[in-house]
Amino acid sequence: MSLVQGYSSGEDEDVNSGDFFGISKIPAMKKIRTEETSTSTPLTTEAAPHVLAEDPLHQTSLVTRPTDTQMNVNIPYQDMMLPLQGPDNPFGDKKRFLNQNALAGHVEEQSMTEHAFRAQHLTHSILGYSANPSIDPNAPAVLGSLEKAEANGFATIDTMRATKGQRKELKRKRKQKGDLDIVEGEGAYVGPWASWEGDEPENHFLTGIEAKEGEEEEESEEEEVVTKKAKPKRGTHGQETSVFHGRQMTDYQGRTYMSPPIAEAPHLLHEAGSQECFIPKACIHTWTGHTQGVSVIRLFPETGHLMLSGSMDTKIKLWDVYTHGNCLRTFHGHVKAVKDVTFSNDGRQFLSCSYDRSIKLWDTETGQCLKRFGNGKIPYVVRFHPDQDKQHIFLAGMSDKKIIQYDMNSGDITQEYDQHLGPVNTITFVDENRRFVTTSDDKTIRAWDFDIPVVIKYIAEPHMHSMPAVTLHPSKRYFAAQSLDNQILIYSTDNFRQNRKKRFAGHSVAGYACQVGFSPDGKWISSGDGEGNVVFWDWKTGRIKSRLKAHSKVVIAHEWLPHETSKVVTASWDGLIKLWTSSGLMKGDLLRKAQAKVARARCVILLMIDPIP
Repeated sequence: MSLVQGYSSGEDEDVNSGDFFGISKIPAMKKIRTEETSTSTPLTTEAAPHVLAEDPLHQTSLVTRPTDTQMNVNIPYQDMMLPLQGPDNPFGDKKRFLNQNALAGHVEEQSMTEHAFRAQHLTHSILGYSANPSIDPNAPAVLGSLEKAEANGFATIDTMRATKGQRKELKRKRKQKGDLDIVEGEGAYVGPWASWEGDEPENHFLTGIEAKEGEEEEESEEEEVVTKKAKPKRGTHGQETSVFHGRQMTDYQGRTYMSPPIAEAPHLLHEAGSQECFIPKACIHTWTGHTQGVSVIRLFPETGHLMLSGSMDTKIKLWDVYTHGNCLRTFHGHVKAVKDVTFSNDGRQFLSCSYDRSIKLWDTETGQCLKRFGNGKIPYVVRFHPDQDKQHIFLAGMSDKKIIQYDMNSGDITQEYDQHLGPVNTITFVDENRRFVTTSDDKTIRAWDFDIPVVIKYIAEPHMHSMPAVTLHPSKRYFAAQSLDNQILIYSTDNFRQNRKKRFAGHSVAGYACQVGFSPDGKWISSGDGEGNVVFWDWKTGRIKSRLKAHSKVVIAHEWLPHETSKVVTASWDGLIKLWTSSGLMKGDLLRKAQAKVARARCVILLMIDPIP
């Protein structure tokens, strides 16, 4: 064992192999190490190992290489907070430690709202500057680019607004939305997701994976790559057409369907409303042809021998009412649901508006589309000016809260009424057509002088609801407004005050713009409801007189025939249009009688032309 103790392996020279600074060569250090190694003690066996009370290398444990990035010693906080020792940096800023209140520098407490912090953060990220939150009076007011801050007037990103030129330039750079008919490829519809010119798609981390997964499919489909296109619809791209469903345009006397059937219905020449009216009870005819719900119907002015219907299937149909009861012509041209139609005073032309943001002027007899109008917004209602000398002017209530006045001769917008706070639903002319009343989704009623965009009467109450349907009384003294709180309210046309003595309730129309109707003599007021019923009230007493189950879905529109005592036409979202009467005639009896009258009239005419010898 003595030989082992006296054996020298030369490890003494390499004990501090990591001592690059030569600290172990200091005489004091050598003495310590000599005492530790030269002391010889008898060899004994101990159960517990010998543990040093103090690390003999503690004086060199803090020495690290210049390239080291970490220190494997936990330095006490007291040592870290000791003042700096040694000579100062002659090239450093001598004032950098004046305001230092922490080891790493100067720390200040600051409180601000989430909105203020995000505004300053975005301002610095986008504009390159932000406000300095320091409380030091000598600190600069702005951090970042002072030139940009002065150019923008030290404004933050939340207070800056783009100028008109900047908005126009941004809109110009926006790519086109595309065509609805094209699904893929060039010109495909992208809608509100259209990007801007110059944008490049960002590389996604799934791009490589998706590319590998799609390689096999692409190889098998490369030969059959065809740009997919949606099925073209009739009437797209301004290709308005119409289809005549009769055998011939004229009868034996050269008359078209525009001429009222005086021989079959001589009472059409009488004044409307001169007859006493009754409540209908039975259905005598059904018009079928629309594949989706009917949204609007209009009778031919004065006579009512023709009926125009607009549907959600984008089609407009012209129906015969008094003779055969068939479809005379179908108008194609809209690509979305038809919202409203209206006849001119003589009925030779009519306007239609649709959710495709277009307004079209049609010739009722030939089916030709004469003109197209639009301002990029959805029209909800269109109305001709009722005066005979102003038939070239019409009003349109738009989804952008405006009423637009068009001149059909020039095609220009001649006036805008923009006081509403919601989409405009109805337009009703009153006071000998010098004024008109409008209702909107903003739950208000506003009265205007024609051609003057200033409201002359504003009706708004906290309890009021939206009134999406308005009808004028035959006496022209009142108009009825369908309120969505399941009641019909009556207003006078002279001072626009509500007649609180007349209120009609008992039907359910919440959520539906069900049309209000009046009998030609003004004795009855009627309305459809959301359950497929037509409800009739007495105009004088306000009591419900009848509730007629007419359709399986909501009755959205109905019209009283102006020269009949009890004939009502109803239209529903079930796609059907029905004719109702108060008599006990079964379905088809009225038409068969009309056809018999036509046959007898023809026989009489033939006998007069070629009498029997």
